Amino acid sequence: MRLPFMALLAVLVVGCAGAPRQASPEVATTVNADALQVSAATASDPEYRIGPSDKLNVAVFQIEDLSFEEIFVDASGNLQMPMIGTIKAAGLTPEDLSREMERLLRERYLRNPQVSVTVIEAANQKVTIDGAVTKPGVYQMRGRTTLLQAVAMAEGPTRVANLSSVAVFRTVEGRRMVALFDLGQIRGGQMTDPYLQGDDIVIVDTSRLSVTLREILAALPGLAVFSYL
Repeated sequence: MRLPFMALLAVLVVGCAGAPRQASPEVATTVNADALQVSAATASDPEYRIGPSDKLNVAVFQIEDLSFEEIFVDASGNLQMPMIGTIKAAGLTPEDLSREMERLLRERYLRNPQVSVTVIEAANQKVTIDGAVTKPGVYQMRGRTTLLQAVAMAEGPTRVANLSSVAVFRTVEGRRMVALFDLGQIRGGQMTDPYLQGDDIVIVDTSRLSVTLREILAALPGLAVFSYL
């Protein structure tokens, strides 16, 4: 059963407040309202690495027999491809796998192969989306998933959503951390749409609360804020 919004938030912020307070170059251990306004312009662009059971799209330019709208990585992390055979996909980025397939095809059959690999569904990477969204729940990530894409998977914010206050909770090396983002600024191009990681928890604030999510988080002493999404 889904936890009520405030109950879920209470569980998350208590976990954050109880985390060890060890300073890190990428962590602010003193929190105030300004610190919570983390600029997504500093967000890194983590390259997604393929895992077992991921669903991929493989396209080999002008060769339909080697192209697949959907093909699965097996439990051992391998991909079975015609003319190539078994290829280790787990641990590679889609770009790495594309280059490796091009190399193998070039060595054996084709003069100048062009391969494109896209992750359709990341089987082992999930994100929880809660708060003022249409369909809260746990969703499978589709390769590299941004914050806007994650909210869209939950069919978007509700009418009472506070778009200027969207929290992303993340565990980094055993520590619970949080960062706040403004969906309105992201949509308007004023802020970079940050990439999420597996097991992130996204909470969209609601304008119906007498106390905002930003105020709740700012009041917690020692809450760690991560600035690299």
